[in-house]
Amino acid sequence: MVLWVFGYGSLIWKAGFRYDERLIGFIQDYRRVFYQGSTDHRGTPDFPGRTVTLERVPGDVCWGVAYRVSGEEDEKIALSYLEVREKQYDVKSYLDFFTDPSSTSPSVSGVLVYIASPDKMINVNYLGPASLEEIAKQIIHAEGPSGPNRDYLFHLEEALNELGCEDSHVIELANTVRKILSDLETG
Repeated sequence: MVLWVFGYGSLIWKAGFRYDERLIGFIQDYRRVFYQGSTDHRGTPDFPGRTVTLERVPGDVCWGVAYRVSGEEDEKIALSYLEVREKQYDVKSYLDFFTDPSSTSPSVSGVLVYIASPDKMINVNYLGPASLEEIAKQIIHAEGPSGPNRDYLFHLEEALNELGCEDSHVIELANTVRKILSDLETG
């Protein structure tokens, strides 16, 4: 048995489970967005942080990493861990994962992807779109058991840079957070 898991947020830099292989690549027709509220890691129920989820956008790609987990015991441990860690993500999809932008054939089919849906009846923590400034201010002020929400954003920006992946949403948001923090310090 082999399990493949796609990480597009904190899973990029902190898997939290044993894996046999880590590939850099992307999924198609999705983009990464800071639309999911975090009340258990990067915020609280009273002041949710914002973490990434995926939004379906035909033609877009979302870069990240895929982890291969082999063996029944390691797979069971990884899935148990992910079910707790990703509990606020209500959709599990199995998508094609590509490592070569010029290839029409996926490197791996059926990679497990956790997605937070925009259905507020099912996903009570979905925050949805807002202006960059609104999202940035929420990120600046939110903090949860896993630390400040801004650390999540900056770690994601750094992890994507290390992978050689440019994500304009993450870059623009990180720059907006830095500008607001700078203005607050000099203010």
